[in-house]
Amino acid sequence: MDIFDNSDLEYLVDDFHGFSDSEDDEPFGEFDHKSEAESDFEDDLDPTHQESETKTDTSALEARNGKDIQGIPWERLNYSRDQYRHKRLQQYKNFESLFRSRQDLDKECLQVEKGKHYYDFQFNTRLVKSTIAHFQLRNLLWATSKHDVYFMKNYSLMHWSSLLQRSKEVLNVAKPIVPTMKQPGLLSQSISRVQISTMAVKDELIVAGGFQGELICKRINEPGVAFCTVLTSVENDITNSVDIYNAPSGSLRVITANNDCTVRVLDATNFTLLNSFTFDWSVNNITASPDGKLVAVLGDSPECLLADAGSGKVIHSLQGHLDYSFSSAWHPNGQILATGNQDTTCRLWDVRNLSKSLKVLKGNMGAIRALRFTCDGRFLAMAEPADFVHVFDTEAGYSQCEEIDLFGEIAGISFSPDTEALFVGVADRTYGSLLEFSRKRNHLYLDSIF
Repeated sequence: MDIFDNSDLEYLVDDFHGFSDSEDDEPFGEFDHKSEAESDFEDDLDPTHQESETKTDTSALEARNGKDIQGIPWERLNYSRDQYRHKRLQQYKNFESLFRSRQDLDKECLQVEKGKHYYDFQFNTRLVKSTIAHFQLRNLLWATSKHDVYFMKNYSLMHWSSLLQRSKEVLNVAKPIVPTMKQPGLLSQSISRVQISTMAVKDELIVAGGFQGELICKRINEPGVAFCTVLTSVENDITNSVDIYNAPSGSLRVITANNDCTVRVLDATNFTLLNSFTFDWSVNNITASPDGKLVAVLGDSPECLLADAGSGKVIHSLQGHLDYSFSSAWHPNGQILATGNQDTTCRLWDVRNLSKSLKVLKGNMGAIRALRFTCDGRFLAMAEPADFVHVFDTEAGYSQCEEIDLFGEIAGISFSPDTEALFVGVADRTYGSLLEFSRKRNHLYLDSIF
């Protein structure tokens, strides 16, 4: 994990609107991280603000009638959408930690047929404005149903209801947080002003990590925060990744990965520390296999590791990536692991034969920052840092793909558990929003209702 520097986040600014013809003006500006974010909380909950923002929302019907899905007024700009896309592809600079030759990388990549339509655009709302704390960490959006989405907005953990078209604050991490669970030996402590770097939501439990090694565990249907602590002793030992999973015994576990090269496993009922494993490099991402027996360990190394979830013993080293890795996902059958890397590729690994990667999928312009399988295993979503989300059909051997083309930094992606919805969080000062897509079922008669 690189030292905190969000200058790699590119936001759409006024020059995007064509107000300046100067060749020196760039269409993107550097990330402007607010130190005082509380004023934005009120904006989200202010009905007057929401009413004005709603006018910029885009429905499926409006999109079919020609409106841009993000509400970008291309007709008023100095260039068309296609011209801007061409310029963006030419000018975008992917962040690299290791400067290795990528000359032969394209030869490994699977030839993919694009243009498929698995998820149809449903709705875009600017009432949801995700924020990104660290440019390399993009697991900041989770859907618990096709109507409920959790996301980060500065110091607020927010919930969005697509049914009510309304957001509400679930937790304000700028204020002092006092854990409600107290028992002897529990390493809990009060924390405040937490910059949330990563999060996960599963089984009515919200788990979030912070910039100073914090860990926050909150049960959705209970007031307050059940457990919070600082996992690390050194400043900037960021909590890079968290996962919630069921151990082989069936008990719920929380697993964390930090910049101090350590992975920690906690009981999700009483939040006692069960085990910790140390590796040779900062651990950027960790995910448990569906059966809870294995964990994928990715970090500041081109190699990825498969380790035993109980002991931390490395079972196999996965070789092939050229840079650091920041995302992974398991197919529900537990046989396929997807790993995302700053070399702009996602590699698929068959755990039954790990001598080499099964397939290599390539992005258009940037690192692979987020990966998600649908719960039925039919689709794999792959997000770049900005502009592109790719949805691959696993039944077609990943050789067919839907490409979602948008503009802006991607804070996170999430399928709903029933696979019916795909959500994409866009972090941008002007066009920040939540994009919702619905699974295509060929029920064409329903279009006439809306």
